[in-house]
Amino acid sequence: MSTHNSDNSDNVSDNTATDNYRGVWDGRIGFGKSPALLVVDFMQGYTTPGSPLFAQGVVDAVANMPPLLNTARRTGTPVIHTNILYHAPDQIDGGIWVKKAPVMRAMVAGNPYAEFCPEVAPREDELVMTKQYASAFFGTSLASTLVAMGIDTLIITGCSTSGCIRATAVDGVQHGFRVMVVRDCVGDRHPAPHEANLFDIDSKYGDVIGLDETLGYLMKR
Repeated sequence: MSTHNSDNSDNVSDNTATDNYRGVWDGRIGFGKSPALLVVDFMQGYTTPGSPLFAQGVVDAVANMPPLLNTARRTGTPVIHTNILYHAPDQIDGGIWVKKAPVMRAMVAGNPYAEFCPEVAPREDELVMTKQYASAFFGTSLASTLVAMGIDTLIITGCSTSGCIRATAVDGVQHGFRVMVVRDCVGDRHPAPHEANLFDIDSKYGDVIGLDETLGYLMKR
């Protein structure tokens, strides 16, 4: 028995993760016919140096967003934004989440960290959904709103890759949407969880795609 386990461990360790998943967890779903662009939690707490939430990966993702936002708006693709806001002063609506991650208590009205990054701020005609937990679907009307709009493809951008992006991607496919995560336009505070979660999303929950591929799809609609 111990010999078998050792041999199996050796075989797995000889393969890369991509090799190990190939043919099992590497399917593609592709774009559908009716997309929406979801911009998740691009708030200044993630892009302000000195903030406990600061993440260079999010700064880079925000910098890559303008071409995608502009193309979505020009092509009539619905754009939906999310933010996180808690009830001040006790953040009671954050429940166990803010006990696990008290750094999130900064997300209250009036705190500059809770404001949208100017480069990707919503327009007046764009929907903003406020959430208190990781997934953009949890406790919000996002799923029913997308269904009512006839959306079949959810293009996900925002932060952070290992938190709200992953949770939203998982819930997105479970609600029946084609989940497309734009690699260039999502970010995290460290490359390791960023890459690991992109790998998992691409393997099991949606397609991780590049910015150029996304722009090409939107412009051909």
